[in-house]
Amino acid sequence: MPSGGEWIILLIVGLLIFGRRLPEVGRWLGQGIVEFKKGVKGLSDEIEDATNDKSGDRLADQSSYKAESAPKQTVERAES
Repeated sequence: MPSGGEWIILLIVGLLIFGRRLPEVGRWLGQGIVEFKKGVKGLSDEIEDATNDKSGDRLADQSSYKAESAPKQTVERAES
């Protein structure tokens, strides 16, 4: 593992080699991060929509169940 001085030398060499391309690399990384965030947001929106649809279906099923009440039955007592 490089120590502090070696990291500085590696950083200087990296800047000399990739100095002209650093703005392009930064732009590329920024666009990648934006695309990743869009993908994560889209996925979380789809999951949220799916759970909302399922809970909405469940609520609709429950309300239709409550609306259909059981027929009332009258029971006469047998006299003994």
